[in-house]
Amino acid sequence: MSARKSGAVRAIGLIGPNGAGKTTLFEALLFAAGATERQGVVGQAGAVGDASPEAKQAGQSVELNLAGFEFMGDRYALIDYPGSVEYRAEVDHGLAALDLAIVVIDPDPDKAVLIQPWLKALEALGVPRAFFVNKIDQARGHVDELLKALQPVSATPLVARQLPIWKDEHVAGFIDLALERAFVYRAGKPSEQVEIPADLIDEEAAARFHMLEQMADFDDGLMEILLEDGTPSPDTIFADLIAETRAAQIAPVFFGVAAQGNGVRRLLKALRHDAPEPEAAAERLGAQGPSAYVIKTSHAGQAGKMAYARVFGGPLQDGAEFTLPDGEKGRVSGLFSVQGQATKKINTAEKGDVVALGKLEAAHAGDLLTAGKAGVAAKVTPALRPPVFELAIATKDRKDDVRLSGALQKLLEEDPGLRLVHDAALHEMRLGGQGETHLRVALERLKRRYQVEVNTHAPATPYRETIRKAVTQRGRHKKQSGGHGQFGDTLLEIRPLERGEGFQFIDKITGGVVPRQWIPAVEQGVRDAMEKGPLGFPVVDVSVTLIDGSFHAVDSSEMAFRTAGRIGMQEGLAQASPILLEPIEKLVIHAPNAATARITSSISNRRGRMLGFDARPDWPGWDSIEVYMPHDERQDFILDLRSMTQGLGTFEAAYDHMVELNGRKAEEVSQKAQAAA
Repeated sequence: MSARKSGAVRAIGLIGPNGAGKTTLFEALLFAAGATERQGVVGQAGAVGDASPEAKQAGQSVELNLAGFEFMGDRYALIDYPGSVEYRAEVDHGLAALDLAIVVIDPDPDKAVLIQPWLKALEALGVPRAFFVNKIDQARGHVDELLKALQPVSATPLVARQLPIWKDEHVAGFIDLALERAFVYRAGKPSEQVEIPADLIDEEAAARFHMLEQMADFDDGLMEILLEDGTPSPDTIFADLIAETRAAQIAPVFFGVAAQGNGVRRLLKALRHDAPEPEAAAERLGAQGPSAYVIKTSHAGQAGKMAYARVFGGPLQDGAEFTLPDGEKGRVSGLFSVQGQATKKINTAEKGDVVALGKLEAAHAGDLLTAGKAGVAAKVTPALRPPVFELAIATKDRKDDVRLSGALQKLLEEDPGLRLVHDAALHEMRLGGQGETHLRVALERLKRRYQVEVNTHAPATPYRETIRKAVTQRGRHKKQSGGHGQFGDTLLEIRPLERGEGFQFIDKITGGVVPRQWIPAVEQGVRDAMEKGPLGFPVVDVSVTLIDGSFHAVDSSEMAFRTAGRIGMQEGLAQASPILLEPIEKLVIHAPNAATARITSSISNRRGRMLGFDARPDWPGWDSIEVYMPHDERQDFILDLRSMTQGLGTFEAAYDHMVELNGRKAEEVSQKAQAAA
């Protein structure tokens, strides 16, 4: 195989579930390539990855880790993605810009399902991928068992490139099936080539032939050689491995122990040949000519806003001018290489590199920055992730309200998984995100970066109230206080409407007993009373008819009739058998089917109602469950769902209808509202 050395930087992503060891592999790759003097240990001083205060406090990756390295004359940009589903929005914009994704997995077959959301995203984008089975020394079964568990969750054939060598119940090395060479691990050093163990010769031959059979499915020439019992040349084998990996037709599988550096150099050597050139990612994104694709933005204190972007089409100079998708112009003011939390000012970024661009204030994640006059939108547009967990927030010190608004806007721009809602009806501001930990990290970042502390509490539930029976009620307002007095007199007929019909006001005044110009004021007074009914909540599904009234030629006024309408409505609602209404949402829950029984039980405990479930389309081993659930019960449902599904479960929720709330729950809600009032 010839050395590559094309000059372009290739972008490699490390993805996979929490606990698989992605950031440990990130550190191991940097050390093996000579980019660090010693292999960093995650969470300790000197580590490049997970070095932010929030990552250290959370004990896991909560944002992208970026670094660069050179190996055997080739340059790479390495991106370590957080593994928790709560930070998937951090990942969405960056996946399409990769040349190759390394899916890092645990050797336990029972954990195979954990990688399915990642694989679905990569498959949808057409990103080439390879697997690195980390912690292979902890494997408790044959590698075939793992591959059999993994294959159903992958749309691409998994092709084992190596065969582990076991010694005294530990993996001592591996056999490279393409090279037909055996290697044993050496602590802190490159692996040493040895003879293939005699007891593995037959197993190696069978594994190698299976690898060739899988490759032959995409190469008729190789298939003919195998059918004729021929032996393909090494050049043929490696050419097929490279072509089929780059085309995402197969996914090669490697093994190792990242913490000890085992198998890491072999992975690096495979990257030199298997990873495509940047042109494939540029085509995927629709980038033509000199351009840059923004994978993330961040507000870096005094340094201002940074846009982390991958460079396409040629080198990028500091000061270069770009056109944003909406046609707005922007100029790079500061170009930086990134190594974890450290940045270094540079004058030029090479094609394919991932760098930080300074002062591009209008740039956002997902933007394609082009050198032409007209803006160009990227071909890939990730769907927004609706929040599944919310907290109501308010500043601890009211003088921080203005700072809070500006700080939140910056956090929302950096993190597409966050949402902010100003709810005028409930008089609260809510921050929504992808889980409890996600919001906790966001609020820690708010405190550290912007010195704004907030109080939090569970969001209020938007209860409503309505009435059961019709009543007729007079509303009369009379006040005399020197000079002109106040007089308004109304007779209201109040009756319930069908659920969901809202509010209806009917004018049946005849003979001018209420002058025409003051009838709108009566309606406004009625609406005023409906803002807070006898039980403490807004009133809905009520019809009010103004049937009679009287006025005074001098003392009547718009305000007097508005007050009379409010009084009549308030007194009438109290006599019309008011009842509480509870909002019901329709949820579509997505989860591995092994958890379906537990989920349905939890739904019942939360006063939910099953509507049905079915296999999730194109997701082997997953179900989609449709339910009705009270909004109040849904608030923290994601916490239970994640615990039942190894952190994988998620849902979409939307308001559906209101239902009557009775019994002890209704009493608790009403008492709480009255106490708050």
